[in-house]
Amino acid sequence: MPHKPDYLKRILTARVYDVAVESALETARNLSQRLNNQVLLKREDQQPVFSFKLRGAYNKMAHLTPEQLARGVICASAGNHAQGVALSARKLGTQALIVMPVTTPKVKIEAVAALGGTVVLQGESYSDAYQHALQLQAERDLVFVHPFDDPDVIAGQGTIGMEILRQHQGPIEAVFVAIGGGGLISGVASYLKAVRPEIKVIGVQTHDSDAMHRSVQAGQRVQLPDVGLFSDGTAVKLVGEETFRITRELVDDYVLVDTDEVCAAIKDVFQDTRSVMEPAGALGVAAMKQYAARHGLQGKTLVAITCGANMNFDRLRFVAERAEFGEQREALFAVTIPERPGSFKAFCELVGPRSVTEFNYRMSDADAAHVFVGLSIHKRDEAAQIAHQFQQQGFPTVDLTDDELAKEHARHLVGGRAAMARDERLLRFIFPERPGALLKFLSSMNPEWNISLFHYRNQGADYGRVLVGLQIPAGQEDALQRFLRDLAYPWVDESENPVYRLFLR
Repeated sequence: MPHKPDYLKRILTARVYDVAVESALETARNLSQRLNNQVLLKREDQQPVFSFKLRGAYNKMAHLTPEQLARGVICASAGNHAQGVALSARKLGTQALIVMPVTTPKVKIEAVAALGGTVVLQGESYSDAYQHALQLQAERDLVFVHPFDDPDVIAGQGTIGMEILRQHQGPIEAVFVAIGGGGLISGVASYLKAVRPEIKVIGVQTHDSDAMHRSVQAGQRVQLPDVGLFSDGTAVKLVGEETFRITRELVDDYVLVDTDEVCAAIKDVFQDTRSVMEPAGALGVAAMKQYAARHGLQGKTLVAITCGANMNFDRLRFVAERAEFGEQREALFAVTIPERPGSFKAFCELVGPRSVTEFNYRMSDADAAHVFVGLSIHKRDEAAQIAHQFQQQGFPTVDLTDDELAKEHARHLVGGRAAMARDERLLRFIFPERPGALLKFLSSMNPEWNISLFHYRNQGADYGRVLVGLQIPAGQEDALQRFLRDLAYPWVDESENPVYRLFLR
């Protein structure tokens, strides 16, 4: 740009409140106590489109001339900017054409259509959609509304920084801001550094979508060949020219987070607010936790911008599964135990009072049983200590806590047919989710019976669903019924289930 925009003036005069609200700056009480710092959440998920993006979109479109609005607008977006443009277009009485990547969550596509925007799906990422949008703009003579690399858009997002300082006038150590293309952090940093330069502005990206971090390190914009799509709201291959200039000048530091850390942060925000962030919306919280631990911060005021909550409901299953790893509260192990009656019970006694989060086993070898075990832990280094303890007691163990194949796939694939599992009965139980429930089961069981299959996964409920294969010799039906009656756990015999016959028997 030939002249640097006066962002302080642009932010102070931005037109955003025709559509946006001044979102709350809330104390996250549980997280504050855990981190021993005052944690404040800037709740941009409270906006009408559940994201900050409508601020910049409306500010840009409110500055268009009547002739430009009559032509209609077009944008490229991974979802949240699209909703901001669609809502702004409806407010200003113009038509909006929205180009979105095919990977965009369905909830965002449906939201744009509900606001009156016309959706075109193209490409695997924002950058792919952006190139297609430029072609359509030229063909149809539409006005392009950039999601981040535009002074009016940047100024609109900068009103968030203005609100933070108005809402909290005391000391602030740092503000954590997610970065996709850089519009949000450029606007927030422009205001904070002009008014309160002592406040650190920390940029946050995921390891697999870190275009801004790499660009700042290289001193020039770096285009990524591909980007991770878990945090789809920040999946940008190439940052903007203006946002790169501002970010390089004003941002103090960068934190890169992984998927597990983001899932844990989504859980943290939910526990404090009962709201569910999308992955991009939780990046700031994930980075705050990492940054506070790395720098040993105590008694400081830290702000994270929760910038979006457009989460597909179906993704919650994955988030809940991975949050325990992000919080470093679950460890996974592959443990080898002797294939003989009583060894399973001996192993469980060694586990002791620790909470078992998962147990997968299928008979496959005459001499050794390989079991997949999850245990609750309080901190990461406990995993190595537990593995060492198992080894000392004669159970060869591999720590799988950081193994992506184990976390993503292997835990669901342990099993298969077992030719050795003669006289097998398959029983499905509901165990009370309390310490000792498994040991009660094992202690009540006839010691001559062998466990040929065992599957359990903690689902966070007050009861656990357990699938057990028992090798029960002929003529012991009465003994089995007495065992089940005395155990008094709800159960179903699945021995004739077609799924069992097709895949496990």
